[in-house]
Amino acid sequence: MSTTAHTAPIRCGWAPAGDPLYLSYHDEEWGVPCRDDRHLFEMLILEGAQAGLSWATILHKRQAYRRAFDNFDPELIARYGEADTARLLADPGIVRNRLKVAAAIANARAYLELAEQGGSLADFLWDFVDGQPRQNHWRQLSDVPASTPESERMSKALKQRGFKFVGPTICYAFMQATGLVNDHTTDCFRHAELAD
Repeated sequence: MSTTAHTAPIRCGWAPAGDPLYLSYHDEEWGVPCRDDRHLFEMLILEGAQAGLSWATILHKRQAYRRAFDNFDPELIARYGEADTARLLADPGIVRNRLKVAAAIANARAYLELAEQGGSLADFLWDFVDGQPRQNHWRQLSDVPASTPESERMSKALKQRGFKFVGPTICYAFMQATGLVNDHTTDCFRHAELAD
């Protein structure tokens, strides 16, 4: 009678073993190429909200963010006024930072302006990697850059269009999360799966 031991799959070094929400994010979402405008908009807002904080903090507040920001509907967020800002700044479920709340509203307006000019957010963002996910081959976490020439160009282009909290490092974290780059380390089981 043979018994097969269940060994946990090897994951990127940043995925904390004791956090099921974080593990499912790593295994099912992070690095998966996304071309859905609404999801890309959500991730842009969340990556901006993360500035100066840990991703775990934002991930655990994500449902509260969806509730507070009308499920990241840019049409609704773009119309937020002072009462909405006050409501958001009083919401303990999200990061209560006036600049980040203002940035989310500004980003919704910039998103709609882009759409009015006939562009989709997905086409605009994927253009920075020529429409195809960049397949990186980082052996360890310390090899992964904080920003790249592509994220610097993306940052500049987004800022020119009125987006806020979109510096090169935020843009690179966003590119990693939404699969514009495959930055799972080569020993991680997801690297090969996403490279296919």
